Formats: sequence, structure tokens, C-alpha cells
Amino acid sequence: MREVVRIAAMADLHCTKTSAGAFQSVFSRLGESADVLVLCGDLTDYGLPEEAKVLAKELSGVKLPKVGVLGNHDFESEVPAEVTQILADAGLVMLDGTACEVEGVGFAGAKGFAGGFGAHALQSWGEEPVKRFVHAALEEMLKLESSLARLRTPHRFVLLHYAPVAATVVGEPLEIYPFLGSSRLEDPVNRFSATGVFHGHAHRGHPEGATANGVPVYNVAMPLLQRTFPDQPPFRIVEVPVSAGGDAVKRTDTNK
Repeated sequence: MREVVRIAAMADLHCTKTSAGAFQSVFSRLGESADVLVLCGDLTDYGLPEEAKVLAKELSGVKLPKVGVLGNHDFESEVPAEVTQILADAGLVMLDGTACEVEGVGFAGAKGFAGGFGAHALQSWGEEPVKRFVHAALEEMLKLESSLARLRTPHRFVLLHYAPVAATVVGEPLEIYPFLGSSRLEDPVNRFSATGVFHGHAHRGHPEGATANGVPVYNVAMPLLQRTFPDQPPFRIVEVPVSAGGDAVKRTDTNK
């Protein structure tokens, strides 16, 4: 087993039918920088199988273990199962209330959902459509809880598309905060003492925050990383010591 596992995280690739070759320069740098690649949703632009096939071909050159979750764009054409299968066939382990272990590091994942943060989170009261909306957020929270409960590894990273804290959506218009994430997702992160969280979705948000318990949260939306770190490749690298006694996350100089 390695002494340190380097995780490369990115989100919001928004691959289209004409994106062939668009990610080769980015993906070619992964082998020298990381041991695991995690992709946090909006992998396609319209959730089309044709888009997923383009991305699958792009990913074929990435020889690292790959783990991912879907985002809201991946549901647009209402065939998320087909998109998931195409990407899974390309070697991307897709999480949806499930978990996996890579190089001694655990990964738990779900898409997440919207609803707002803290005292301003939408509550299940009033009209039936509001109750259904909140129910969808609660379902995603339970998925995340279930996936974290499966892991027994010392380090447990969470993959989401939606943000679990408001800190990483700062920079977006205040009016759309409730649609960028839900603090309901923060509860299982804290209760299971996750090592860190990766998410996307908030293209104009902030690259880093933390839960109330101090769990690091990284917004790895590709447009955000490109704008914030223009001289770096658009993925976030986090190093995890997995040797005996290693119990802290170490950040590298890349995108810190």
C-alpha cells in the first residue's frame, strides 16, 4: 500500500457531443499528479448518452482508478441510468448512495440536492410540491448517510454535486443559494467524521470551506478552478497519508 494517496478532484466538465479531444490535455497531466481521480457531477451537458460516450472515450486514456457521481445536468434527458452505465463501462465507479475503497481510502457518494442552508433551509410545510422538494433533499441525505455507514477505512471522502455548506457557494448571486446545495447534507458528513468533501455545481462559488465540525469542503467545479487558478490544471489535488499513524489530510501546492 502507498504511504500517501493523491486524490485529483474535478466537477462540471459539461461534456458535449463535440467535446472529443477537449479534455486530453487535462487528463494527460493526471498520471504525474494523482493516484485517484474523482468526478463530482455534471459530467455531461444535457445528460445525453452520446455525450457520455464522448466522455467515456476521453476517460479511456486515464489509467488511474476513477470514482464519480452524477449532477443535475446528467438528469436533463431523463436517462441517468444509461449515462451511468456508459461511464461505468469506461471504468468510472459511479456512486449513488454507495461506497468504494481505493488504495486504502474510502469514498462515499450521492448527487445531493438543493434546499438552502442553516436556518434558511426550506422546510416540509405547506403545498405538496414544496413537500416533494424537501423529500428529495432528505432522500439524498439518507443516501449519503448509507454510503458513509458502509466504510470502515480511516479516511472517508464524500463526493457530491451539490454543496453541503454555504461557504463554498459564496460568490454566486444570493438569490440562487437555495438551489446550489443543502445543509442537510452536512449532518452525515459530521456524524461520520468524514475526512473531506468534494462537490461542484457552484461555478462562481468559493474553492474552499468547512463544515461546523471543521471537515474541509472543496468546490472543484472546473470553471471555478480555471478562473481562480489560471496557471494550474483545473483539478484539485489533496494528499492523504495512509501509512501507519497517518491521520491528517495534506494539501499539495496545486490549487491551494
